[in-house]
Amino acid sequence: MNINVGILGLGTVGGGAFQILERNAALIEKRAGCPIAVTRIATRTPSRAARWGADTAIVSDDVEAVLNDPDIHIVAEMIGGVEPARDYVLRALQNGKSVVSANKELIAKHGPQLRAVAEQNGVDLLFEGSVGGGIPLIKPLRESLAGNEICELMGIVNGTTNFILSKMTAEKSDFGAVLSEAQQLGYAEADPSADVDGFDAAYKLAILAGIAFDTPVDIDDIAREGIRGVSARDIEYATELGFVIKLIALGRLSDGGALQLRVHPTLLPKNHPLANVSDAFNAVFVRGDAVGDVMFYGRGAGDGPTGSAVVGDIIEAAKNKCRGVRNLDHAPQSKRAMHPFAAIETRFCVRMQVGDKPGTIAQIAGVFGDAGVSIESIVQKHSDGDVAEIFWLTHTTTQSAMNAAMAQFEQLEVVREVSSVLRVEGE
Repeated sequence: MNINVGILGLGTVGGGAFQILERNAALIEKRAGCPIAVTRIATRTPSRAARWGADTAIVSDDVEAVLNDPDIHIVAEMIGGVEPARDYVLRALQNGKSVVSANKELIAKHGPQLRAVAEQNGVDLLFEGSVGGGIPLIKPLRESLAGNEICELMGIVNGTTNFILSKMTAEKSDFGAVLSEAQQLGYAEADPSADVDGFDAAYKLAILAGIAFDTPVDIDDIAREGIRGVSARDIEYATELGFVIKLIALGRLSDGGALQLRVHPTLLPKNHPLANVSDAFNAVFVRGDAVGDVMFYGRGAGDGPTGSAVVGDIIEAAKNKCRGVRNLDHAPQSKRAMHPFAAIETRFCVRMQVGDKPGTIAQIAGVFGDAGVSIESIVQKHSDGDVAEIFWLTHTTTQSAMNAAMAQFEQLEVVREVSSVLRVEGE
C-alpha cells in the first residue's frame, strides 16, 4: 500500500519535513514497510516551494485540495496558531485522515478535543514535533515510561530564552542588549513576546504535563513569568551563590496528589543536570517512581530537528494505516486537582535597593520574619551613595508568605525598590 501525505504549511518546519521525506525516501520506506509520498502541499506562498525542492505541480494555496482529496491518508499541519489550524485539523480527522502536527499552541489549547475526535474517527493525531524540536519526549512519556507514576518534570523548553540567558551569563550582559543580538541572529522574533514572556514554554508544559500526569490541562492552570526582569546583576549574585538562572517549565505532584504547573526564571544549582544546558538547546528532566531520574536533551527547534520529529510521526501513522490500526491514545477525561500557586513551597532570592543606613537590615529582616519567611543568607556588594543593593536567599517558604512580605515592603520607607524575586529549584 502506498501512503500519500498532504502538507499544510511550507515554512521552516514544513519545508524541513518535506526535505527529509524526499532525501531519505528509500530508508523511510524500509522502516515504514510501505512507500510514503507527499502528493499535495498547500501554502500561502507557493512561489517559495522551490526553496525546498518541491515540485510546483503539487503545490498550491488551496487547503481544500488537501483536506478533501480522498487519496491523501495523512495530513501534516505546520501552519501554526489556533485558527484556522484547528478547523483544518478537525476536518481532516473527520474525513478519516490521520494528522501529524507541530503546532504547540493548538495542541496545548485544544489537544484533548482533537484527540477525542481522532479516537472517534479511528485515526491518529500525533504531535511529537510540538515540544522540544527533535528531542523524543511525547512517545517516551506515552510508551517507554507508561508504567511509572511521573512525580515531576522540569525542563528548558524554549531555545530563545535559553540562548539569551546563556549569553547574559557568559558575557555579563543585560537582557536588552542580548535580546537585540538574538534578534539579529534569528534566534528571536521581531516581537519576542511569545518566547521571553513564557507563553511558548507554557504551551509546551501544558502538552507534556497532560501526558505525563494523565490530565487535561488548561493554559490558565499554569503560573507564568518571563525573563524580561532578569538582569546581569541577578546572574552575578546567583553565580556567586553557586546557581545558574534558567527559564524552567515545571510540573510536580504534591503530596496530596494535586498538580502544580509553573513557568518562571529559576535558580538551579550548578550541579543540576539542566544547569549546563546552554545556547538554544532544550532538555527535559523527568522523575518517575520506578525509573528514577532521566533526562532528554537536544536541539529544540529548526527545520532539521523539528522536521525529524514530524517525519517520525508520519512514519508511525503510515505503519498504523497499513495495518488498519491506530495508536491507543485515549484523551484523559478526569482532571487532577491543581495546587494553588500561592501554596507552592520553594526557596526565594530577592534583590532590592535599600537605604544605606543603620538599622535597615534589621527592619527588612523583621518584615520577612513577620511574614514567616526565614533568611538563609544575605549578600551586599553594591552601594551608590545612600542606596545599597542587597540580595536575600531564603529558606523554603510559601508563595503566599513571600507575597505578604512583598506587600509590606511597599510600605517600608527604607526599601527603595524590590528589583527581582526569583525562585530556587532542583536541590
